[in-house]
Amino acid sequence: MIVLAIDTCEARGGVAIRRKGITASFQGHFDTSDYSEWLLPAVDQTLNEAGAGMKQVDVLAAATGPGSFTGLRVGLTTVKAWAEIYDIPVVGISRLEAMALPLVQTGRFVAALYDAQRGQLFGALYSTGSGRMERIGDEVVISPEGFVNIVTELAGRGPVNWVTLDPGLIVGLEIWKAREACGDTVRTSQPKLAAAIAEIAEERAGRREFSDPLELDANYVRRSDAEIFWKGNSSVVR
Repeated sequence: MIVLAIDTCEARGGVAIRRKGITASFQGHFDTSDYSEWLLPAVDQTLNEAGAGMKQVDVLAAATGPGSFTGLRVGLTTVKAWAEIYDIPVVGISRLEAMALPLVQTGRFVAALYDAQRGQLFGALYSTGSGRMERIGDEVVISPEGFVNIVTELAGRGPVNWVTLDPGLIVGLEIWKAREACGDTVRTSQPKLAAAIAEIAEERAGRREFSDPLELDANYVRRSDAEIFWKGNSSVVR
């Protein structure tokens, strides 16, 4: 099985090919270039490095958020177009779930988060007690203090493994000391999240758990800047 995975949730995105159960190639987006310019050449290079063409791809995997309105729109629109042109099944994957994947066998709660800008973070809490991830509650965009409080409310004093691209968002908080006393640990996530997205998609494809490309939508969690301006500015002519 060949899986092509795309992560355009924020600036630290990427493209990955998973083939025969391993990551065959990866291209990371670690600069300020627009995904509208970067994505297609990166996919071509990733496919070439893996020795594959688009017609050989068995599954398309797309990060559905949470994240940037513009980035997610580019990624999901591209995947939907390929699904129609090449008749390839699609799997939509939460980026936070992909971050939590390496900790699925810990038998503990896992809290995944990354910077959402504006003094907030994207976050979600998962239970791994069954050997599979089960999200507890919703994905949120919230202040770091607010997310720590949510985790405490849902997990109590049970130990939590935290995984994040941005550990500085929580470890410096005064409220974090109480979590440390519960035995919590913080792990910095590897940035190659497209590879983890491909791994989850491969597993779901094996169970025939596909997404409907026509209904595949982004989970922005919060409204775009344009929508906030439109709805919040009474001087806008409608």
